[in-house]
Amino acid sequence: MSFANKDADNIVIIGAGIIGVCCALSLQERGFAVHLIDRSEPGEATSYGNAGVISPWSCVPQCMPGVWKQVPKWLFDPLGPVRLQWQNLLPAALWSIRFFTNSRPGRLRSISDAMYVLVKDNVDLYKKYLGGTGQEHVLKDSFYVNVFRGRSVPNIRDLAWQLRIDHGAPVELVNAGQLKEIEPAISGEYHSAIIIKDQARAFSPGKLCKVLADKVLSHGASFSKVEIKTLNVNPNGGYELATTEKTIKAERVVVCAGVWSAGLIAHLGIKLPLIAERGYHLEFLNPQVEVRNSIQDIEAKIVVSSMESGIRSAGTSEFASIDAKPNYRRADILKPLTKRLLPALNVSKTQHWMGIRPSLPDNLPVIDEMPDLPGLYAAFGHSHFGLGMAPGTGIVLANIVCEQATGIDLRPYRLNRFKA
Repeated sequence: MSFANKDADNIVIIGAGIIGVCCALSLQERGFAVHLIDRSEPGEATSYGNAGVISPWSCVPQCMPGVWKQVPKWLFDPLGPVRLQWQNLLPAALWSIRFFTNSRPGRLRSISDAMYVLVKDNVDLYKKYLGGTGQEHVLKDSFYVNVFRGRSVPNIRDLAWQLRIDHGAPVELVNAGQLKEIEPAISGEYHSAIIIKDQARAFSPGKLCKVLADKVLSHGASFSKVEIKTLNVNPNGGYELATTEKTIKAERVVVCAGVWSAGLIAHLGIKLPLIAERGYHLEFLNPQVEVRNSIQDIEAKIVVSSMESGIRSAGTSEFASIDAKPNYRRADILKPLTKRLLPALNVSKTQHWMGIRPSLPDNLPVIDEMPDLPGLYAAFGHSHFGLGMAPGTGIVLANIVCEQATGIDLRPYRLNRFKA
């Protein structure tokens, strides 16, 4: 493949998180030379801190019917799963209106179908990518144990479960005794669970990203740890990326910079309802209990998993500006909630973390070539689902770059779906 400018990179990927790295893997499989750019080392931003759940059945949108009724209670509950910095009330309200319009049953099912396309092969793809790295153990087969307590009762006929079942999820309802056999450390308060099988979990999501980034680099890719100041159209063709150290020229650019993506392309006339949705985790470094699978407390809306460094409890959504300081009280609320789940948990030594999810109001990412900007591609906006959707996103993006038929309907991921 030849280029008009000998100094131009074959294809530049902005962002070395799990989305950018999986895009790089797929593009390398198609013969592209790849240059990754990030201001941090691979896997050290949002990709680092999630709960590690990798599920082919992550096809349930956040915008479920009835969620809007819970929001006022959550906002005023100190232990609630949602927080809003009040100076961001107007943009969050405008975004929420678009978010909740997607809860109509027909619209919800079409979103679920589009989510499933991106997640359905994720476990197999991660195992394939990890093959030969010597780090295959970073991924382990797992159940997703969704637990219930008090008056909260499981019902697999509820829409959230039916969406999974309709896409083939192996789901089983278990009682308290069976739950204790699966997760002995769990509190006796939890009377039942819905188990989703045929999943996996990452013992260190950040390490998973780093291992795959190393594989990309071992296959000839380059990496620049620099901050991009501007992304501009080159008058002679392609694009110029002005960084803190140098100007990088490229005929093709893939923007995988998460929540920072919208700012990079705004001056090119591209406006998107991308919002910063911050998530927190609290890690218990000497837990003295074992968690065998990924556990979700349905009422508290937290996910608890074993990690290489301890037990991680992740959850909460906080709507704030990108550059707002972390509010680590949001992480601290996870301590009593996790202790309630695991009574023998040692909570004496912890560390907290905050990351920023890039959320669009329909819970689907943008995967597209940007209109009227040939060679400039988008792969961002994965909300809560980046780890699960990353391998599928890479494949779809590579097909678009290569102008190959994808065999799927790309309209749900198009950038212009927000024009109205």
